Amino acid sequence: MLTLPNLLTLSRIFAVPILVFLLWRPAPLDYAITFVLYCVVGITDYFDGYLARAQGRISRLGQFLDPIADKIMVAAVLVMLISSRKANPLPEIAGLHIIPALVILLREIIVSGLREFLAELRVSMPVSALAKWKTTLQMVALGALILGGAVPNMEWVHLVGLVCLWLAAALTLLTGYDYLRIGLRHMD
Repeated sequence: MLTLPNLLTLSRIFAVPILVFLLWRPAPLDYAITFVLYCVVGITDYFDGYLARAQGRISRLGQFLDPIADKIMVAAVLVMLISSRKANPLPEIAGLHIIPALVILLREIIVSGLREFLAELRVSMPVSALAKWKTTLQMVALGALILGGAVPNMEWVHLVGLVCLWLAAALTLLTGYDYLRIGLRHMD
């Protein structure tokens, strides 16, 4: 149970309150520290799955915790970037840019509920390649938006984050529809 891949996954969950605390504070230095921590957390996301497969130590706990760790981190960072109190000419996520953030959050809730429903029917919903791209775009978007808080004079960093957020939301809709279509076949 306490294998290295599972410990890496747990470390991502334990990092979320630290990310939230750092994003609560409006100073560019806090955003810089948050960006470094966010990158470390992202790297552990890659390595926990890689190590589990390479070592032949894929566990039910890891399969359960990995998507939860991703969802907790994405949701917490999105909420903090939306509610940012930073006095910055570039608010992290504001105005129409809240729409893709909401799409991402709502899809995560719906797909989680759908997975739980299908698990009771012993139907698995494997992660698609498109869903992995969606996750990658989400991570890049959030990372760029955090980095934008650390370097507020470099507006292009913020713009990259917003563009990736919209692209991630588009993939979120596509993958959410695919999962919903699969799930509806099992509802009588």
